[in-house]
Amino acid sequence: MEEILLVGGGGHCKAVIDVIEQQNIYKIAGIIDKKELLGAKLFNYEFIGCDDDLDELFFKYKNAVVTVGQIRSNEIRVKLFNRLKCIGYNLPTIISPLAYLSQHATIDEGSVVMHHALVNASAAVGKNCIINTKALIEHDAVIEDYCHISTGAVINGGTVVKSNTFFGSNATSKEYIEVDGFIKAGSVVK
Repeated sequence: MEEILLVGGGGHCKAVIDVIEQQNIYKIAGIIDKKELLGAKLFNYEFIGCDDDLDELFFKYKNAVVTVGQIRSNEIRVKLFNRLKCIGYNLPTIISPLAYLSQHATIDEGSVVMHHALVNASAAVGKNCIINTKALIEHDAVIEDYCHISTGAVINGGTVVKSNTFFGSNATSKEYIEVDGFIKAGSVVK
């Protein structure tokens, strides 16, 4: 198995570790976070470096995924993704084997699809997105780059979710609309 670095060691990292272990495609080489955490462990995976070490670590590891979550802002996720790309890392898609991904849907690099998410026919998910647990992306929906579709959210058919959008837990969009910005949990977007 190829090795992969996890960049960010918080709560979202824990969930991504679970998906990677279930996926059984990559071996987790270690976690990148704050210098103070060097040598510590999360689920028996060691914190092996900080952001300043990413250039040097590229000589040994070619795969990485951003495991920083996104609630108020995706600024850190975007910055890390672009830095990893600039260095030359491969940013694979991470898709839970417990998720459903239509063979007619597309997921771009660096995006993570969590357990029990559904991505239906002709849906397209951009770069560095989080499609969280039990989210539904319906037919012909477009999730542009750097979005977080939260737990239990419903993106109905033909909806376009603009780049950098946070779409809260259990929020639901009407079909064939554009959604942009910060959508609160439980909202109905018309």
